[in-house]
Amino acid sequence: MTLLGQAVVAIWNGIKPELEDEFLNWHVHEHIPDRVALPGFQRGRRYMSIDGSPRFFNFYEAETLGDVTSDAYMAALNQPTPWTGRVMRHFTQMSRTVCGVAASAGCGAGIVIETMRLSSRVERDGFVAAMIRNVIEPAAARQGIVGVHLLEGQAASHAETAETRLRGASESAEWILLVEAVRMEAITDLRGSLIGDHAVIACGAGTAISRGAYGLQFALSRAELGRGSRP
Repeated sequence: MTLLGQAVVAIWNGIKPELEDEFLNWHVHEHIPDRVALPGFQRGRRYMSIDGSPRFFNFYEAETLGDVTSDAYMAALNQPTPWTGRVMRHFTQMSRTVCGVAASAGCGAGIVIETMRLSSRVERDGFVAAMIRNVIEPAAARQGIVGVHLLEGQAASHAETAETRLRGASESAEWILLVEAVRMEAITDLRGSLIGDHAVIACGAGTAISRGAYGLQFALSRAELGRGSRP
């Protein structure tokens, strides 16, 4: 498994153009390090859009679902820093989903990631089994693909906190498929076959599919915390 644990917090957002530089600085020097320092959190990553919308995709990997619903995490969400308050109120197109990892295949981390937000028309176990058999395992075996992950949205996505009040209304996803690759061409090739709309709909996904490719900007693991200093 390429993911560092069994839980993910997946976030898409835009930012008002005049705040983008501050957003990037805040994310690198405060927000991601603070999140990765929480109990059970293992890594945070941020990506910028190649052809997806909104502009940014970021996600946090944690050991267990309990870590992304813990008292420590809820306290952080309810006590935003002054810098968080200045930046987050300018978020746009917000989507945030607390997820369990339903299936994952591959080894390593890619610099390009395809994100697909899905719903399902069939019962859970049948959908997961069909996705593993027809999408995840064969896609992970393709040249240039290093990881394929099916994430299941949780009720905790809808919890109201001080941060939700800062950033305003937020969408969430029932299911998320992430496909990590070493280059964009590998994603483009798969869009016409194993991860195309027709392929996931055949597994039981609904017809409303939101997809986009994103390039890696920044990643920080728990092991890297403390090796440097903030400016």
